[in-house]
Amino acid sequence: MTAVMDPGARVPVADRIPIRDVRPQVRGGAVAAKGVAGETLTVSATVFREGSGEIGANVVLRDSRGRPGAWTPMTLADADADRWEATVVLGEPGRWTYTVEAWADPVATWRRDAALKVPAGVDVELTLAEGALLYERAAFGIPDTARREAVTAVARALRDGASPLACRLAAAEAPEAAAALRRHPLRELVTVSWPLPLLVEGRRALVGAWYEMFPRSEGARTADGAPPVSGTFGTAALRLPAIAAMGFDVVYLPPVHPIGRTHRKGPDNALTAAAHDVGSPWAIGSAEGGHDAVHPDLGTLDDFRRFVARAGELGLDVALDFALQCSPDHPWLTEHPEWFTQRADGSVATAENPPKKYEDIHPLAFDRDFEGLVAESVRLLRFWMDQGVRIFRVDNPHTKPVGFWQRVIAEINGRDPDVVFLAEAFTRRAMVHALAQAGFQQSYTYFTWKNEKEELTEYASELAHESADFLRPNLFVNTPDILHAYLQEGDRPAFETRAVLAATLAPTWGVYAGYELCENEALEPGTEDYRNSEKYELRPRDWAAAEAEGRSIAPLLTRLNELRRAHPALQELRNLRFHGVPHPQVIAYSKQVRLPDGSLDTVLAVVNLDAHLPAEGTVTFDLAALGLPDDGSLKLRDVLTGEVHSWRPETYFRLVPGRSPAHLLVPVGEEP
Repeated sequence: MTAVMDPGARVPVADRIPIRDVRPQVRGGAVAAKGVAGETLTVSATVFREGSGEIGANVVLRDSRGRPGAWTPMTLADADADRWEATVVLGEPGRWTYTVEAWADPVATWRRDAALKVPAGVDVELTLAEGALLYERAAFGIPDTARREAVTAVARALRDGASPLACRLAAAEAPEAAAALRRHPLRELVTVSWPLPLLVEGRRALVGAWYEMFPRSEGARTADGAPPVSGTFGTAALRLPAIAAMGFDVVYLPPVHPIGRTHRKGPDNALTAAAHDVGSPWAIGSAEGGHDAVHPDLGTLDDFRRFVARAGELGLDVALDFALQCSPDHPWLTEHPEWFTQRADGSVATAENPPKKYEDIHPLAFDRDFEGLVAESVRLLRFWMDQGVRIFRVDNPHTKPVGFWQRVIAEINGRDPDVVFLAEAFTRRAMVHALAQAGFQQSYTYFTWKNEKEELTEYASELAHESADFLRPNLFVNTPDILHAYLQEGDRPAFETRAVLAATLAPTWGVYAGYELCENEALEPGTEDYRNSEKYELRPRDWAAAEAEGRSIAPLLTRLNELRRAHPALQELRNLRFHGVPHPQVIAYSKQVRLPDGSLDTVLAVVNLDAHLPAEGTVTFDLAALGLPDDGSLKLRDVLTGEVHSWRPETYFRLVPGRSPAHLLVPVGEEP
């Protein structure tokens, strides 16, 4: 439904100029569409009216205090569908609204009709007189003196009976007047759509490069025959400069809390643990404390704060795992038995994924003390926020009620809107989407399992367009739980290809430590589990030796993050466009954004998905649609090799695994 603001009408008339299918819109406006400060957002609507009168449309954004900004004119993007659109740049974080305004354009209607009637000699003087009145009315609403005079001059010219008809009519096309009316059109029958909600958040909600590390592995000692010695927050902090030097923005830590001993898992998830086995960080809680304590092997809470402070000095945000589950030794088992499910034999239910059982973990039950669990979760999150954490990666949120997260995140973000929640939900699409709409700023995705050209193109398009109004993807290339067969079988070229894709297809991506060393030994064929999994044992790495021996792809990760920081086009989600390439193992895409100065920032990518065989052929980029020259004069620099290529709409490529996994191309002069 729309409301009309017609100064000539005493009673508003609904739908005077129909406005339909306004987008973005999530669940009919029940959920706010998402954006971040500085992001470009396309607003579109179907707008039409009866008869043949010309119309116009514009978008108005209102900030969290209800203050309207300057309205943005919409253009007719699809005349057959009456589809109008405009691109707006979002302002400061807050809960905004936006509306589409549609209106009759009597000046444009008169110009169209006069161009036909005056040359044909139909009602010439009457037509010109009516035009003069319209231009005078239009001038009255223009606040700028120079622009007002330009429009008034048209009215005088139209009334000048001493001038030739052609000159009088041509005055209506004066560039100065046209420019003035584009900025201040004469609007009649103004119709306004219902306001739709728009949640504008901070940049970190959309843009970032994540690096996951286990603090206990950094500086650990695992000499044969001797008890293992855990790394600490202090030794882990020594790794932070290298992470920052690779261009990462976020260092993500698995749970840092005490680990239970009852049913502790051994190496590679063995059911029996030896005396010195360290167990899984996700089996949270022991006599030393629960979710608001740190593992004594890692240090103290003061040591954790120093780790966070050191990360901040290097430009790194710290993300902490928030896993609502307990080991059998967690204090909650005795303090809050109502938070757990009792089985028929009186035992407490353990986590299950039938036929698998996780004896070292008890899930929470949310239906006996929902409010108590909400309150405790908010308390825990605020506790870690007080230690300097502003990002939480939430473990298995899909095993908790959607309404629970909606409550918890609303309570946190209501006071601290900069806090970011990442949903680790590898589950059904409906649940992934529901969690994103419940308030999670970011979501893990199915990217890890999309490796073939058709499925990767389809899924990346879905993330960039179909779900982009409410779901922001975080494209992790691997996790401690997921070592995809593509990486197992493709060795270093596969790791390079997946890094290129993740870093350029979406504004946020992530790696789990060891990725830069191309660690790909699986526990068993056909599984995605790592051998010697860091989830269950310490895994110190000799980073310096790997780099000295050329075994690290850290230089590639560094270059990718440099490119992301230098090019705003890679910091946007909705601007992904795929282009034609016949080769079955090669994809081509572009990302482009218009900068505040009006120039275009463009990145083109051609990626070989085959980790074993070279690929060559032609790729077709729609250069004209991208606003780039298509006459052969376009010079593009490959930021991975430094080579400069002349580029036409159809251009030959050759990509060799291990040497050139992709072309990442920017116009010469725009490379970082």
